[in-house]
Amino acid sequence: MEVVLADALLAAGGDPCALLRAVSAPLSAERAEALRLLLQRLAAGGLPPPAAGEAEALRRAAWEVALERCRPLLRGGDGAAGGGCGERVRVARAARGALRHCVQLCGAPLAARLARDALAELAAGGGAGAEAAVEALVAAAPRLEEPELVGRCVAAALALVREEGEGEAAAALVAGRLLPALGGNGAALRRVWEGLLGAGGPPSPPGRALLALSALADALLPRGPPGPVADARLCPRFWRLVQEGLTERDGLCRKRARFLLQRALDVSGGQGGELRCPADGGDESSLFWWSAEKNERLLQFWETYILIMETLEGNQIHVIKPVLPKLNSLYEHAVSGEKGSWLFHPSWHMCIYKRMFESENKTLMKEGVLHFLELYETKHLPNAFGFSEFIIGPLMDALSESSLYSRTPGHLMGACPPLGMRLQKFLTTYVMLLPEEQKGSFLLKFIQKMTNRHWCAVPVLFLSMALAYIPACKVLGTEGLHALRDVLQCTMITHQILLRGAAQCYLLQTAMHLTDVEKVSLPEFASFLQSLRPEESLRRDTLLWVELCSWLQVNDGSFRKSITSDSEHGETSSLCQYVRSLVGEFLKTPASERENCFMPDWFEAKLVATVILLAADVEEMRNKYSGKSNIEWIELEAFLNPLLDVLMKLGSNAYIPTLKTDKSLQLLLKLLQTRSLKCSKTQDDRVLVFIWKSLMIPVESILDFVLRRLTTNELSTVGDLDRCDLYLALIPEIVNLCSQVSWKKVQSINNFILSLTNASIRNLQEKNCEEEPKLKEQIKKVASMASLSAVCEIMDQKPEAHLESLPAVDALKRYISFSQFNEVLKKPSYTEEKSSLCEETPSQGWGKIVARYVRDQWICLRFILKSFPTLAQEYEETSEMSLSTVKRSRKILESALEALTILPSDQVLPVFDCMKVLVPKLLDSAESLCIEAFDLAWKIISSLSNTQLIFWSNLKAYVQFVFDTEVLAVAASAKGQAYAKIKEIIFKLIDMSATKTGVFNVVLSHCCRSWMFPTVDERSALTNAFLNAGNYCELITEACVFGTVFRRDQRLIQDVHAFIENLGEKCAANVVTESTNRDDHYVRVCAIKFLCLLDGSNTLHKTFMEDIFIKLLDKDELASRSRTRYYANSLQHRIKTRVWQTLLVLLPKLDQNFLCGTLDKVFQAGFGNNQASVKYFIEWLVILSLHKYPQFLKKFWDCFCYDEEKLKTSICTFLSVLSHFDIVLQNTSEKKPALKKALIVVLQWCFNHNFSVRLYALVALKKVWSMCRMLHVEEFEALTPVIESSLQQVENMHGTGNARRNWQRIQDHFFFATFHPLEDYSLETIFYTLPRLSELAEDEWISLAKFDRFTDVALPPTFQWYHSRTELLDLKPSDWSQQDMGSNSVETDSQTEWTDVQKKIIPWKNSTPSLDLEMVFQDRAAKLGKSNSRLIVVASLIDKPTNLGGLCRTSEIFGASALVVGSLHYIQDKQFQHLSVSAEQWLPLVEVKPPQLVDYLQQKKAEGYTIIGVEQTAKSFDLTEYCFPEKSLLLLGNEHEGIPANLIHHLDVCVEIPQQGIIRSLNVHVSGALLIWEYTRQQVIKQKQQK
Repeated sequence: MEVVLADALLAAGGDPCALLRAVSAPLSAERAEALRLLLQRLAAGGLPPPAAGEAEALRRAAWEVALERCRPLLRGGDGAAGGGCGERVRVARAARGALRHCVQLCGAPLAARLARDALAELAAGGGAGAEAAVEALVAAAPRLEEPELVGRCVAAALALVREEGEGEAAAALVAGRLLPALGGNGAALRRVWEGLLGAGGPPSPPGRALLALSALADALLPRGPPGPVADARLCPRFWRLVQEGLTERDGLCRKRARFLLQRALDVSGGQGGELRCPADGGDESSLFWWSAEKNERLLQFWETYILIMETLEGNQIHVIKPVLPKLNSLYEHAVSGEKGSWLFHPSWHMCIYKRMFESENKTLMKEGVLHFLELYETKHLPNAFGFSEFIIGPLMDALSESSLYSRTPGHLMGACPPLGMRLQKFLTTYVMLLPEEQKGSFLLKFIQKMTNRHWCAVPVLFLSMALAYIPACKVLGTEGLHALRDVLQCTMITHQILLRGAAQCYLLQTAMHLTDVEKVSLPEFASFLQSLRPEESLRRDTLLWVELCSWLQVNDGSFRKSITSDSEHGETSSLCQYVRSLVGEFLKTPASERENCFMPDWFEAKLVATVILLAADVEEMRNKYSGKSNIEWIELEAFLNPLLDVLMKLGSNAYIPTLKTDKSLQLLLKLLQTRSLKCSKTQDDRVLVFIWKSLMIPVESILDFVLRRLTTNELSTVGDLDRCDLYLALIPEIVNLCSQVSWKKVQSINNFILSLTNASIRNLQEKNCEEEPKLKEQIKKVASMASLSAVCEIMDQKPEAHLESLPAVDALKRYISFSQFNEVLKKPSYTEEKSSLCEETPSQGWGKIVARYVRDQWICLRFILKSFPTLAQEYEETSEMSLSTVKRSRKILESALEALTILPSDQVLPVFDCMKVLVPKLLDSAESLCIEAFDLAWKIISSLSNTQLIFWSNLKAYVQFVFDTEVLAVAASAKGQAYAKIKEIIFKLIDMSATKTGVFNVVLSHCCRSWMFPTVDERSALTNAFLNAGNYCELITEACVFGTVFRRDQRLIQDVHAFIENLGEKCAANVVTESTNRDDHYVRVCAIKFLCLLDGSNTLHKTFMEDIFIKLLDKDELASRSRTRYYANSLQHRIKTRVWQTLLVLLPKLDQNFLCGTLDKVFQAGFGNNQASVKYFIEWLVILSLHKYPQFLKKFWDCFCYDEEKLKTSICTFLSVLSHFDIVLQNTSEKKPALKKALIVVLQWCFNHNFSVRLYALVALKKVWSMCRMLHVEEFEALTPVIESSLQQVENMHGTGNARRNWQRIQDHFFFATFHPLEDYSLETIFYTLPRLSELAEDEWISLAKFDRFTDVALPPTFQWYHSRTELLDLKPSDWSQQDMGSNSVETDSQTEWTDVQKKIIPWKNSTPSLDLEMVFQDRAAKLGKSNSRLIVVASLIDKPTNLGGLCRTSEIFGASALVVGSLHYIQDKQFQHLSVSAEQWLPLVEVKPPQLVDYLQQKKAEGYTIIGVEQTAKSFDLTEYCFPEKSLLLLGNEHEGIPANLIHHLDVCVEIPQQGIIRSLNVHVSGALLIWEYTRQQVIKQKQQK
């Protein structure tokens, strides 16, 4: 219609120039659109050809319109019309179209003029005018002829495309408008191509480059004849860019890359010629090739590839998992079986995996990693360029994610996680397949990658384990050893001691397996060993040490000679020679002008001690293999002689340099702390015995030296306190040495202790006359108090030395008794010592020194209080000690509270120990003071909860004094505030256990041991101790049901811990690391073992058990009444299971009278709607109760008398009991009445309407009837034909399908077929087998190993209920009511059609372009004139008739002006018609095929329409905030792919629908309907406002 009007106007107007000038001034939106239409008709030759003069006049008029009207309008200048935003947009769009037609009329001169002006504006800074300048270039580009101008235009376009940050809108404008325009100019297109992908020039960001290439796809990848530039498919950089785009994090970038790939494939498939992209760089393979012969195979490969890449966009594992097997078929196509080489470049496969590795969905990431590792291991793929880089890059980045190492549901706790196993196999396979020359560099990069980022403990552990399992190959040199040492440093970050210890073990094994000793010197390897912590991994009592010694023996003499080592001589092995020189160098001290005030670092002493022991053990191993029996220990003696020389001179030579004495004593201490070898008694460890005997020689000299240093004024500086610690650490080791070797030196030790104690007391009793004490005097006091504390600890820990009989002990006791508590040392004056280097940088602050001094006082007091509980009783005659013992104790406790406030939290342990002795004495007389002590101590404990090293020892001391037997007994007898406070503390500790695993374990273990095995041997003590169990039974009750449901990360750490622990002695960390029993299972294990030790004949025990039984039943009832959702493996389900497990343990110890009163409660629990595991335990308990006391059968029959409503959820429980009726009646003499009653009850339920109830009843009937047959009950003979025919019918003709299968399943179910309530009664069945068979979560299974491992409470050897029967243990979980698992999960043939996955359709694939864009209006709709909306809905990309039918109906209802579809054939589809309900007869439909959409959208833009896409992008508008223009065109995307990449940059705006749920997208019809309604709603509101 518009064309007709324009032609009529031109024909009637006569002079077109005058008409143009008349229309163009002034310009409203309508005039601008009229001007565009007139110019369009003139440029298209709508009139007869004008004469030469008229043509020139027309060009001048067009020139004038272009420069004086259109350009100002585009810039928004004076010529722009007023009005609102929508009006301005219409004017600008009409001006753009008009300008393009002016260039068509005027040709190259106008194009050049416009281009120069636009380039000048862009060079001047663009800003708001950049869009107008770009539009001018768009109009000019097709007609530009000057090469220089073309080059400048291209450069400007590329600059805008590359511009980062705020240039996103400009880049989209250039890609959408300017680049396609330049693509029409051959010279310009070549320059654009070179600018984007040429070797020179700055590289474009991948996203922008892909944006530009998508816009130029028609020109660069033409379907017809070749274009003016080289074929993009032959450019390696093009394919690298596409691959980079496929793995970008931005979804739009990935979509553009897939679009370009698909376009290239369509062109290749359509042309079908031969094509091969040249190799890129050092790679020999081609990134892309095509062959007419293999057209089908190529299409199949690439279709599969694109399907996988598109499916990965879903990010939902249930959608992606069915597609993953297609990856296997990709490899089958990609690898040539004949040549053993890649047909398709492997980097394409790497793109898929990288995309999976970087997924936000951790499950998808794990699937990708597992698939990659398994594929490479099983397929044995040929090695490819870039594989190693991929492993060290994206794969290792993915492997750093801890959550990937979690157990899968089928794996047992304590087993190696699937990823750990796959990683081992993969790394071994990959390294073995690598060429020898590449192994070293790959492994070095692999190890270095482990040091480049902050790895968590779990990934480091499993990567280290994978490295350790690589078969031995000599590939790592010094650099590799240094990299392994760096990884060791990384492991120290984690707080998980067992995990980091295990990682250290594996890294040492890696070093032994992979190090090329000829490239590494012994000092370098020793330095690596020093990075291992003896308390976490490498210690002499481990198998790892033996393995290291064996490795050193094999490689001894092969190590690279060190630069600093002396020349080799004689037959001395390399290792021995190194150790000799190392010991000599270590003890050699340089002659310095002044003494060094600070202790040397311990690093060297540790190193020397380690290598001495290693060399000695290697020598011993060598002698053992050679068969030598008499060993002279020449080498070991040579190692020790330099040390012994120094030690022998210590006592007599006062002029030995301090540094030398420090080093020799450090080395001595490290040697004395040596453990015996694994698998040998200490006496059989010949190396250790020889070392000990050698070190016995200088004992007197050492003691003399230490005594002199500690008691005279030789320790005078702050730095000397470190030496004091060294000397005091030696004393207990020397005492231990004498106890191990010979007590001949005992007199020397006694004399030493006597002298040290007396001298220390004298030093402490000295009074300072001066106001300001000197540093030397104060240091002497600190050293003296430290000496006394060391003496006290030795006497406490070494009772076999009988040191307490020394006269000095009495003096020590007297001194402590009279001394003031919490005495602090005044800060000394530093005036005299200012010149000393040491005091300028003191190693400790004075506050720390004072704290240490106070702590040492409390260590001494602890010894006195423990050894002499009636402190100072014999001194009561003296005025000083006239206070009573109670008052004295109170005074000390008050001082203890004061000490807790002044001491640092890490030094309060001796104060806690003292409080343990004091609080029981004072709880009666000073309750408030004791409660204050409890509170203050709790405050300290809770503040330490994040401090791993000191928390546990302090917690243990705290528990020992709060839960002391006497404290608990006194508090319970008074039932006062202390009793309430202790119960409060119990629940505080349980709460702390929920976040800090192991706290409850400490409390419960202490209480159970002290209640069951009190230290005092009197009977009264045993009674009083156990009374505490009854008074504080909440502790046991809570322990029986204890166990939190952990977060995933916590559960992962627990699983990995269990895996390491299951390795046992194979992993040295298990031997070295202290066994802590901090697993939550140990709380229940401890409680259950405690209950197992109770004796039903003991009245106290009996009362306690009955109380626990009642409290647990109440807990079950409370859990049942809870509103918390009761689902499988919920906390509520777990608690109920734990309750019934404990009740089963207690049941055999309970008597008839008690059970008679409680069985009703048990039956009531059976009426509840219980989970399977709880149901089995209740049934088991009822069976055992009735077996033991058949007289309770009447109560049981009463359970069947309730109304059916109450029984509907529970009747199966009671019928299950009847299925074991033979066990119930085992102890009954009169079986016939019971059987008669059972038969009557069961038969009633055999006719129930519920299928499951009937099945249970039939199982019970089968059991009861078989018993009747065996007893030959005459009364039932009349029923025989009926029952037997019924049972026979059930067996043979019980329906078909599920009914028959379920009957078979319920009979085969473990509870009816295998389980025996009596023979299977054991701890293993209750806590492991039955939870496993009832499909409880694995962290609820407690294996017998844990009962064995927990030794704090030991079961008697005669305990019989321990093991399950083998028949039950061997069963696998299978509930009869569940369907068979896995029957349909097996992947079918990988070559099946694409029917099993969502197939995404690229819309422009199978359509042919059509130039006819004219609307097809239905006559009836035109006549009615029904639609007055300006909304066009474009659904050309939608290919499902159902969606199109629904959209047609919605569009018609809300009055859309037209619905655009890809083909009018859809209208004939029955599904379309079913959903459209004749809407197509009332709505204008337009056919625009997908390839025509770009032109259609451009045309609509020119007509003033705003192109709106429904798509989520970085700059999309929220639907609730967007204001729709009146002329809106709504573009809807394809059902699966959305809007293709080549159309996105043609959109004016993207609108997204706000979502609250998890599912990521709506159905396209629903999305369209929401936007259509929102448009309609806004227009209705506008119309009402206008009225």
